[in-house]
Amino acid sequence: MELVAWEISLLIVAGVAGGFINVMAGGGSVITVPVMIFLGVPGPVANGTNRLPILAHNTAAALTYLRHGLPHSGMVLSLSLCAIPGAVAGALVGARLPAETFNMLLAAVMAAVMLLLLTETDRAESIPATTISPRRNALGHLLMVLAGFWGGFIQIGMGFVLLPILNRVLGMDLVAANIHKVFIILLYTISALLVFGSELELLWWVGAVMAFGNTLGGWMGARLTLTGDDQTIRAIVILAIVGMIVKLIWFT
Repeated sequence: MELVAWEISLLIVAGVAGGFINVMAGGGSVITVPVMIFLGVPGPVANGTNRLPILAHNTAAALTYLRHGLPHSGMVLSLSLCAIPGAVAGALVGARLPAETFNMLLAAVMAAVMLLLLTETDRAESIPATTISPRRNALGHLLMVLAGFWGGFIQIGMGFVLLPILNRVLGMDLVAANIHKVFIILLYTISALLVFGSELELLWWVGAVMAFGNTLGGWMGARLTLTGDDQTIRAIVILAIVGMIVKLIWFT
């Protein structure tokens, strides 16, 4: 795929926006995947290529966390080992899905994300860490297999999926949950990327350009302090989602 200057610029901007949104709230793939489709990339290929910026962003975040020590490293490993098989299965489904079907599904997922943004009130409060019963521990690991499937399949909204499992089921505070989320996504994304790479002809150059923007956006988001701009960011994301839903349904 040959890229002209404005397309490269758009990919970088989308990557920056996606990385920033991932740090501030989660769900940056709701920007990056549709932008690739807007530029003419088939849906499943865009879905697979999107794993490159996800990998870059979470690698940068993981290295930052490692400098301060990794809490509960055994839990990170066991949860990741549960998520990886699910991610492989999800990636196989996503890679073999017809482009038209993927576009319609993506439009539905984006509509669901928009509904969550419109109805969101206060952010979920952290549940104090407690001793987790064997039953809840087993439930958390079982749910991680299902979460891995969704992450391998489409990735969009994984923050909405993982944080309730880590916080509400496994009793982690939100700081620890976010750290675990980064490492879990990083490890299963490697597996998903290998599957997509073997099933489809991914656009590695497109993914690399967007990964640059994604990493930059994540770096910016990690250092910015929100001063009441959350509503503005939400409004921009909602407008972008509406535009891409229209494109996916009526102009593909």
